[in-house]
Amino acid sequence: MDAVTAQQIQRIDQLAIEKYGIPSVVLMENAGRALAEAIRQRQASGTVIVLCGTGNNGGDGFVAARHLVQMGFDVQVVVIGHEGQLKPDARINFNILQKLKYPLVMTSHISPGVITACSAADVIVDAIFGVGLNRNIGEPYAAFIKAINDTATFTVAADIPSGLDATTGQIYGCCVRADQTVTFSRAKQGCLREAGPRYSGKLNVADIGIPLEIQKSVLKS
Repeated sequence: MDAVTAQQIQRIDQLAIEKYGIPSVVLMENAGRALAEAIRQRQASGTVIVLCGTGNNGGDGFVAARHLVQMGFDVQVVVIGHEGQLKPDARINFNILQKLKYPLVMTSHISPGVITACSAADVIVDAIFGVGLNRNIGEPYAAFIKAINDTATFTVAADIPSGLDATTGQIYGCCVRADQTVTFSRAKQGCLREAGPRYSGKLNVADIGIPLEIQKSVLKS
């Protein structure tokens, strides 16, 4: 299956949502569920820390956290930022977690408690930045990425490791070093180029329900 650039996958998503009427929140649900299932395939139980940004990649993390709890995992979600920064679909899934009273921490800085939790976790899920990242990573995100890389027993990235350019494979200052990347719809070219393979780990492509006709139409254009 052909790998795609950041621009191509964004166009594929856009067509699925705007032209074919697949709700974006449905795609997020499918992505998060696929992420959780990939973790369950590796192990049946354990402690998972899900580190989320406030964009759609973080929304995928919120969905994954909900499904992991259903699967019997001990899950804690850490959101980097504040509620006002949440994108609409991410906010929907954030609100669901709140209503379910799942363990949820929102913070704008790294704390000893978060570092300790990361050290103790069986799995850390990186859901901080997705394919839309196009700038160097500053604080507080860099500190969280360092904590992941310094403490993780096993790291799973949602779609792409945070800090990796989805097209070129270049690093935006720092990057999560994932043991496994669950990428959605198509492999991203950046995972296969330059620094990409070193930071992506084992690459799994997950189907999130975008028809192949849409994907092929963008690849041909």
